[in-house]
Amino acid sequence: LGSSPALLAAPGLRGRLALALHVAGVNAALLLLYPRPLYKIAVRACFLGFAFGCGLLLSAGRSAWRHFGWYMCSLSLFHYSEYLVTAINNPRSLSLDSFLLNHSFEYNLAALSSWVEFTLEKLFFPELKQITWLSTVGLLMVIFGDCLRKAAMLTAGSNFNHIVQNEKSDTHTLVTSGVYGWFRHPSYVGWFYWSIGTQVLLCNPICVVGYALASWRFFRERIEEEEITLIHFFGEEYLEYKRKVPSGLPFIKGVKLEL
Repeated sequence: LGSSPALLAAPGLRGRLALALHVAGVNAALLLLYPRPLYKIAVRACFLGFAFGCGLLLSAGRSAWRHFGWYMCSLSLFHYSEYLVTAINNPRSLSLDSFLLNHSFEYNLAALSSWVEFTLEKLFFPELKQITWLSTVGLLMVIFGDCLRKAAMLTAGSNFNHIVQNEKSDTHTLVTSGVYGWFRHPSYVGWFYWSIGTQVLLCNPICVVGYALASWRFFRERIEEEEITLIHFFGEEYLEYKRKVPSGLPFIKGVKLEL
């Protein structure tokens, strides 16, 4: 609720009270409709849908929060679709964590930092938040990154998992077709440009640099960890694939290991 002050301030006290009662009513309805395990899923999906709706309302207006509305839509759609695509592709690995809402403390801190920067710069440098062409570039980066990541998840099918697997299952195969023919790690490439795009969208110069550096370091370590496992699983087959197809991320070549 605190993410959309312009929306909440407009109707006045009566409007805020109505909105609070609406949220409480929806929560009560979900509690009655679903048993506890399903309620936890439903309330998260409902929250993301609510955030997406608030983002659409902000985006439709001409207020200074318009670009933040784009961001809200992008963020809520990303997390909802992570759960949805996992449910379609690999339901055995599905859990509340598939929303990635509790990805890590660092991830949540990064999100909070971007909101703080946007708010402070909007107060002291409002013209910085009205560069529509730059926000449009960020939105295109977000769309490209999210589409690439979801394409990677759908192409990998049941081979995709949010957690790096240490044991090879009977159905685990090396996927080299589709977007995996462009990059070895298309889901990470998509997430990398999606994360930076959110900050370009918000015109957050400090977080653009911070997100780029933090994401690059995270994915460099993650790719090295994952490739050690993939070499263990597929041996020479993966090494040959690694020689032919780039990782997709700048200056990241993956683990340096030969059989």
